[in-house]
Amino acid sequence: MNTHLPNEKVLLDALLVAFDLFGTFVFAISGGIAGVKYRLDLFGVLVLSFAAATSGGIMRDVLIGAVPPASVQDWRYLGVSILAGVVTFVWSPRLCRLQNAVLMFDAAGLALFAVAGAGKALAYHLAPVPAAMLGMVTGIGGGVVRDVLVSEVPAVLRRDIYAVAALAGASVLVGGEALRLPSNLAAVSGACLCFGIRILAIRRKWSFPVVRAPEPPAD
Repeated sequence: MNTHLPNEKVLLDALLVAFDLFGTFVFAISGGIAGVKYRLDLFGVLVLSFAAATSGGIMRDVLIGAVPPASVQDWRYLGVSILAGVVTFVWSPRLCRLQNAVLMFDAAGLALFAVAGAGKALAYHLAPVPAAMLGMVTGIGGGVVRDVLVSEVPAVLRRDIYAVAALAGASVLVGGEALRLPSNLAAVSGACLCFGIRILAIRRKWSFPVVRAPEPPAD
């Protein structure tokens, strides 16, 4: 990992925490909207908000040995998740009328978590490739758990370009560290790249090829 000046290191740490908390908020909203879509009660919406917002970070922290995970020991993560869940529950009629609201919030959370996850992995002295992979896991974990809880096939397992976008964003941060570029610039650039890829994939229907279902036998 690149060696930073003290002030730059403090700024990078603060930026990654801000990304983590804001990613928690937007992923919690995506979880809450999914809960409203399936007509869950308030408690169900809050549970889905917390699960969507924290599952990726919990996976990351357990894998790198940062236990107990930040989302469990830091009250801010629970507070942000509950706030987002309540906001979604109260304002659900307006939020659900927004076209592709879940996908937009999910894309934002994916971008922020991918970069924050890679940054934390680097802080725990992981090599560049594992750090980028953990950034991807951080980004996709919440969406996977959210979709599973409402009995949907997770987006990462469908044709959508999802995990690749997270990996691209995490790789920009890791690459920036390796090249000794300004860390804050690398973090913002990685988040923007991930978000841009995901939104373009949604709007232009980019996808990977899938196996075609066999033709039913003729009678």
